[in-house]
Amino acid sequence: MNPTSTSGSRILRVLKALKGYSLTGLSNGELAAALYESPTNINRALAALIEAGLAQKLENGRFAMSMAMLQIAHAHATEVARAQDRLNEMNQRLIAGSR
Repeated sequence: MNPTSTSGSRILRVLKALKGYSLTGLSNGELAAALYESPTNINRALAALIEAGLAQKLENGRFAMSMAMLQIAHAHATEVARAQDRLNEMNQRLIAGSR
């Protein structure tokens, strides 16, 4: 595997590991232990995520997904909810028409 894909994979693993810690965040050490990576590699991954606007350092010194990342997640959830509403509406019309 080449270094680019290794670092890219690490960055994505760090981003995934931040899931569920938007309020409290995770420390560099917690991320390193959870991902079996060195703290230095975690620092590099976090720096890339912060530069891309997908992670942030909280006031408590821990790391979490950024507001931009949460907005991406919210937009996806909204899209899925709209699609579900459309399916429910179609289903109701189908049921009403079959009576």
